[in-house]
This record gives sequence, C-alpha cells and structure tokens, in this order.
Amino acid sequence: MKLSEEVYRQLEADLAQSKTVEDLLGKEGALKKLLKHALEQMLEAELTEELGYPKHSTEGRKSGNSRNGTSEKTVKSSYGAVSLEIPRDREGVFEPQVVKKYQRTLGEIEDKIISLYAKGMSTRDIQSHLEELYGLEISATTLSHITEKMSAEAEAWNARALEAVYAIVYLDAIHYKVRQEGKVVTKAVYTCVGIDTNGIRDLLGIWIGEREGASFWMTVIAELRNRGVQDILIACVDGLKGFAEALHAIFPQAEVQQCIIHQIRTSLRYIASKDQRPVTAMLRTIYTAPTENDAQTHLQQLEEVWGRKYPAMIRSWHTNWDHLAVFFKYPPEIRRLIYTTNTVESVHRQFRKVTKTKSLFPHDDALYKILYLAYKDMNKRWERNTRDWPLIASQLLIFFEGRFTLDQH
Repeated sequence: MKLSEEVYRQLEADLAQSKTVEDLLGKEGALKKLLKHALEQMLEAELTEELGYPKHSTEGRKSGNSRNGTSEKTVKSSYGAVSLEIPRDREGVFEPQVVKKYQRTLGEIEDKIISLYAKGMSTRDIQSHLEELYGLEISATTLSHITEKMSAEAEAWNARALEAVYAIVYLDAIHYKVRQEGKVVTKAVYTCVGIDTNGIRDLLGIWIGEREGASFWMTVIAELRNRGVQDILIACVDGLKGFAEALHAIFPQAEVQQCIIHQIRTSLRYIASKDQRPVTAMLRTIYTAPTENDAQTHLQQLEEVWGRKYPAMIRSWHTNWDHLAVFFKYPPEIRRLIYTTNTVESVHRQFRKVTKTKSLFPHDDALYKILYLAYKDMNKRWERNTRDWPLIASQLLIFFEGRFTLDQH
C-alpha cells in the first residue's frame, strides 16, 4: 500500500521532530500516527473494492449504494489506543476486514496479552503492564475474552490425530488446587509426552481429573487409542498402583518401565534422615548395575544391611521389581531414555514456573487454559529432537522387529 503524499509529508515531519524513543513509539508517537493513517487508507481501499468505484467518482451516482461518511472507533494496539475513522456505506452492507466490525484490539496486542498470560502473569499484572508501557486501559473482562479465544484452539489440539506408533511414552501427573461446587479440591493434571518413530517428542495431551488414579489413567490411554495410536513400545510411568494393568488393558504388548527416581523417592520416605545418605549410595549401585543379575545382587546386599530396620523399603523393591528392571535388557542409549519419567517432569517444571503465583484456580477451564498457553510458549524453545536417535532407532528395530519401522511417519 502506497501512502498518500499528505500522509508521507506528515510522517517525514513527525520523524524529523522526534528526539526521543517516546516521540517515536509513545502514546502520541510518529508510528502511532502512521498506523492510524495506514489503517484508514486500507479501510477506504476495502470500501472502494466493495462499491466498485473510488471516492468522489461520478461512477457512484445512481449505483444503488454509496459512501455515507464515517464513524469513529477506538482500537487498542501496541502503540496505545488508536482512534480510527471507519468509512460507511449507505446500505450498511460493508463488512471491513482490516478492522472487523466488533474488533476492539489489533492482533499484535492480543498476541502480547496471550504471551504474558502464558508466562503466568495475573490479569492485574497484565493490566498494569499494558497501561504502563502502552497507555492501554484494558478491563479484566476484555482480557478474559482475548484469552478465551484460545479455548477452541486448545480443544482442537487435545483432540488432534496422533501417530500410529510411539516408541516411548511418558505418563505422569501434577496436582493443583481448584474450586469446585464451593469447595477447594485437589485435581490431578494428567500429561503424556510421546517420542514417535522419527525421534520427535511432543506433549500428546492434557487431561484434568480427580486425584490421580489408575481408572482415570485408563481413560487417558483409551483416548490415545481413539486418536489413532495403535502401538506403544515402551511406557515410562510412576509407581501408581494398577498403572501397568491399566496400560496393558489397551496396549497389551507395551513394555512398562516404572520410574526409578519415583521408586527412590518412595524408598526414602521410609528412611530416617541420618540413614538416607548411606541408603541412597547403596540404591545407586542397584540402578547403575550393568545387568539385571548384578542389580539383584546389590538389592540383596541392601536387604542384608538395612532389611531388618527398613523392611517396608525392601518389600517395595521386591514387589515392583518386574517393572523396575525392564530397562536392564536395553543398551545404554535406550536405558538413558526410559529409566525415569524426567522427560514429562520437565514439562511439569515449566507448568510450575507459570502457576507458582496461583495457589487456587476458580475452575478446571481456567487451569486448563493457562497450562495449554504455557505449553504453547514452552514449545517454541523445546528441544523436540531426541539425541542419538539414529542409533536408538537401529536398536529398536532389533528389539521390536515387526512393530517398529522408520517409515511410519
């Protein structure tokens, strides 16, 4: 779009008079004036296209429709509030696209609001930030409407089709306080990160339910199946009772690796603080052993030293051994990926950064919205490629012959 000669001269004059950043970018800065003139020219061009003739042209006489002056409208932008003259037509059929009929903010400022919200800023902080930097006074209702636009996108994201095969999935939950029916309850946010056959990792979904339980996990796993997942090779889970059974009900061939780190944390709950250092040292010899037989030898040594004093800890290792020891059958590159659920816990760490100032959410939708926006913000920086994947893929081809191929994407 070419600026009119008058607008161009005015811009030159404003730029020549600009001595500070405020003169250029401030509430009454040159760029704000340029934005106003540019938008108004674009709106005039739209109306010209709608009517089929330019302004002041004789072609408009007895054409059936004509220009009918302007109406004033104020929109919020990154340069502050901008007052626009919106051209009208006599029949009222003109629907501008540059600035839509009910639009009150320009896209860039909406993007800024969503970005600030995704970083965990409260509504009050966002209002203060925008007023201080851009001179914009935006109500809490307006902010809510802007962020609510993400709800439909979030629903579509959480229902999108998934890959047919995932080499590894990580399943875990994080907990938040939510107000429900006048009471404050603890809700579990269930998350699943998957690594596909090309080594690309992604968050497959976010689900909010009651306190963590195997029955809800079965619902999550069934939804993965309904969204196109046909096979999971290895699932990394926490120590929740019944988790493996829930997974095998939907994906009976999946191998289940229980998180070693979760098991160690559980073990240390039984241990007096003065004994935790030596016990931790002996536990390390178990999960760093080169083979499962060596690991069992170290577990026996742990039992001989601490079994009488801490029988519950030893019992826990024996009870969960079948799922704790799965990773021993694989080479180091795969072991490194599956012995812990740290991959999904890194997502939870980002969630906690965003939600650390919020001790209570008014409802599930508010919690879901901020977590989805946090994921979008995190996804811009997330390293999605898995290190050493060509080597890992060649190993998976052997271990899962017939189930894992490199051309499934």
